[in-house]
Amino acid sequence: MSFQAEYIWIDGTEPEPLLRSKTRIIKDGKEPEIWGFDGSSTNQAPGSNSDCVLRPVFTCPDPIRGGDNILVLCEVELTDFTPHPTNTRAKARELAEKYADFSPNFGIEQEYTFFQNGRPLGWPATGFPEPQGPYYCGVGGEKMPGRDIVEKHTQACIDAGLAIEGTNAEVMMGQWEFQIGVLPAPAIGDQIWVARWLLHRIAEDFGASVSFAAKPVAGDWNGAGAHTNFSTKQTMESWDAIVTCCEALGTRVMEHVTNYGYGIQDRLTGKHETAPWNKFSWGDSDRGASIRIPWAVSKARKGWLEDRRPNANMDPYVVSALMIDTTCSALAGDKPILFVPSQAAATEHATV
Repeated sequence: MSFQAEYIWIDGTEPEPLLRSKTRIIKDGKEPEIWGFDGSSTNQAPGSNSDCVLRPVFTCPDPIRGGDNILVLCEVELTDFTPHPTNTRAKARELAEKYADFSPNFGIEQEYTFFQNGRPLGWPATGFPEPQGPYYCGVGGEKMPGRDIVEKHTQACIDAGLAIEGTNAEVMMGQWEFQIGVLPAPAIGDQIWVARWLLHRIAEDFGASVSFAAKPVAGDWNGAGAHTNFSTKQTMESWDAIVTCCEALGTRVMEHVTNYGYGIQDRLTGKHETAPWNKFSWGDSDRGASIRIPWAVSKARKGWLEDRRPNANMDPYVVSALMIDTTCSALAGDKPILFVPSQAAATEHATV
């Protein structure tokens, strides 16, 4: 009997790529194969030469359709089977393979905001809700809009076999978070993108949309981040390795910040539990630092570190590749790879 395979990929929309998907019917006993799409409709090719290739790289059960149906995440390639310029997974895969002996692992805290009718979900039609304070990890009544979507999404991630670790309401009304990990690259990126797709798809059924914008509402409201927890074999054994990683991150501030998501200067203001975007710091239990060392790590003198700078709209392949390249090259004494900054802020100067 045939089954449905939902092919999912990341498009070339700027400054924030969109998720795309289409359905293929596959005969029982067959595996999902290479497929294609019209890149001129996804900002990935001109109309005169529009064919792009979808190469399956990660599959999981489809928790929405159920049965034998599956989700198929794909890398985008050119027709000569080389990575498409928008394919950031290839670089993450390359660096993960280069430093596989270091066992780099990630846990990502993905924040997001629900919207409906152009306003954050649950907000009044005009004006603003009560100030931030009761919403973070809150419970009760009208102040926690979106919980029904969150519950459906959490179960969908579990049913899909994703490494979801938890969920919680965030600081602004209508803002939530889920956590994926602990996984190596590029698997961490695969599962973040699939979990994002599931969130978009489930929100459809509730007449809501999902925003991963870094600063979804201007003013005295929290932005949305994707705090990235990172470890290596060395940091799990040694405090000195953690110090080495933090110091290495401090030498490539702009290269990281300019590749950590669109609108980062609007979010990393030094307020609302952030460090200024153009300054670097690290410290124990400090949510106002660029890199936070969790209290348990500080106490044990080994473990992981949390990069609090990535935006909610960051590309997890890019962030994991940068983290591996910067820290593992420092631990190994290698020369890091130069990443091309993605935002105008690259022309600015950072201070440590």
